[in-house]
Amino acid sequence: MTIKHNFDRSITVAALIFNAGMTSRIRHSAKMLPIFCLKCVVSVGIIITKLYFLDFQLQFCMFLADRNDMTTKPSKEVQLLADLAKAFADSLDLELTLKAILKSLDTHVKLQKGTITLLNPETETINIKVAHGLSEESKELGIYKIGEGITGTVVQTGKEIIVPDISRDNRFLHRTHSRKETAGKQIAFYCVPIKLEGKTIGTLSVDRQVKKGDDFEANLNLLNVIATMVAQAVKLNKLVESDKRQLSEENLRLRQELRTHFNIDNMVGTSNAIKEVYRLIEQVAESNATVLIRGESGTGKDLVAHAVHYNSQRANKPFIKVNCTALPETLLESELFGHEKGAFTGATEKKIGRFERAGGGTIFLDEIGDFSMNLQVKLLRVIQFREFERVGGGETIKSNVRIIVATNKNLEEQIKEKLFREDLYYRINVFPIFLPPLRERKDDIMLMADYFLEKFSKENNKRITRISTPAIEMLTSYHWPGNIRELENCIERAVLLCNDEVVRSEHLPPSLQMIRKSESGAKRSLIEIIENKERELIIDSLKKFAGRQRKAAEELGLTERILGYKIKKYGIFPKLLS
Repeated sequence: MTIKHNFDRSITVAALIFNAGMTSRIRHSAKMLPIFCLKCVVSVGIIITKLYFLDFQLQFCMFLADRNDMTTKPSKEVQLLADLAKAFADSLDLELTLKAILKSLDTHVKLQKGTITLLNPETETINIKVAHGLSEESKELGIYKIGEGITGTVVQTGKEIIVPDISRDNRFLHRTHSRKETAGKQIAFYCVPIKLEGKTIGTLSVDRQVKKGDDFEANLNLLNVIATMVAQAVKLNKLVESDKRQLSEENLRLRQELRTHFNIDNMVGTSNAIKEVYRLIEQVAESNATVLIRGESGTGKDLVAHAVHYNSQRANKPFIKVNCTALPETLLESELFGHEKGAFTGATEKKIGRFERAGGGTIFLDEIGDFSMNLQVKLLRVIQFREFERVGGGETIKSNVRIIVATNKNLEEQIKEKLFREDLYYRINVFPIFLPPLRERKDDIMLMADYFLEKFSKENNKRITRISTPAIEMLTSYHWPGNIRELENCIERAVLLCNDEVVRSEHLPPSLQMIRKSESGAKRSLIEIIENKERELIIDSLKKFAGRQRKAAEELGLTERILGYKIKKYGIFPKLLS
């Protein structure tokens, strides 16, 4: 274990460069990277960590290469440090890395025993993290207080201790009951502090048989170099664990937000038709039954599927959505069930399918009416037997997922036309939920319009408080072939065009304007157009001031007498607007 003085100095300098330089470079690199989400932070941290461990390993190997130019064969110490650099680069798991350190020490310098202890700041006790040459029982006994025994003293003082012969030193507590007297052998004990940012966070200690010519000081310097590297491993481990913990907390918070967002109480609509949908969701949510959601395009089938999942016992598991019309049949099968490497041209690696990713949760198959007959057979097997195989694979995979399907097609007609399997229809039609079109939910139109108005006003930083009466009449008179999706787009357009606090009829799309024209007749006189606009402005002002005519007259630039005359002329009732 003897190391020449110049070599010892070179190794120490290399470790100090590693200690001081890596942290600053990680911080600098982190500042240069855009952070989009917490998950990105964890990924970036892990990538940077591995890069700089590899960077240190490369620099160290170059150092070794330079040294090997001067010597025909690298020493055991050089080989040891090369192995340690590799151990740091291979894994970010702290325990695995520390075990690899002690194993390398034993391989190259023949340890009797070795331990790495870490200080628990909460309990203020020093515990053995990894050990070599100790049983699990002995390892559990190795708990020290600060200042207790040699290990506790090193943590307290931050200074290394060398004991040339442990049989002659009474500071040993023999707490692990692992040291036995060895006749005729001199066992030395080295204990060095592991320091991080000026504070001692643990110790690295080894027992080794003393050999003739051993240089205790050089041995101690080597262990100090290793302890410096261990300190960096501990620091990086803490950073990764902190990021993982934050990611877990963020994930939990987002799941809770989803459950709240898709709670039935937060869904918009009070009509009898939608109340029946709420009742069906509550009845089926707690079961594992397959659900078939039917309705026209844009009626909110996706929202109902989410509500069923997030109000069920599977709410903390994945919710995986598959749009069956977005992919061709050849890709859809691979997307659903996954594929093995080499299953087809372009399959360069194994892929996990959506059914596997949804394990324990829910898979939502939107537009199932567009499934090919071949895929219908495979889906029938998954529903019936809860198992499937990847494309190109022979292994049968069990599936524990809840299946929710949706379609806007008439499946009964498709069965007659031989486009949909009758046996699959009966498998998915366990619990049907029908979503009525928006034209049959007239009572919900303004509730949803107000909801979208508030949503898009916030998104566009506008203060739009309401919709004018003529605009309301246009919204409620329209037949809405695109259902809720069309209403949402309509309100978003109106918010973008509106530069006032009120959405007016001219802000609505041309399709709604045509309804108004057809209802009002082919031609309207100039006087009728002016009177209609005047009536709309008076109603808007009265609504704004809760029916107070004086305030409305001031805003409109009229006297109260003139305003009263016009209110009477147009049949407006201010009290109803308060």
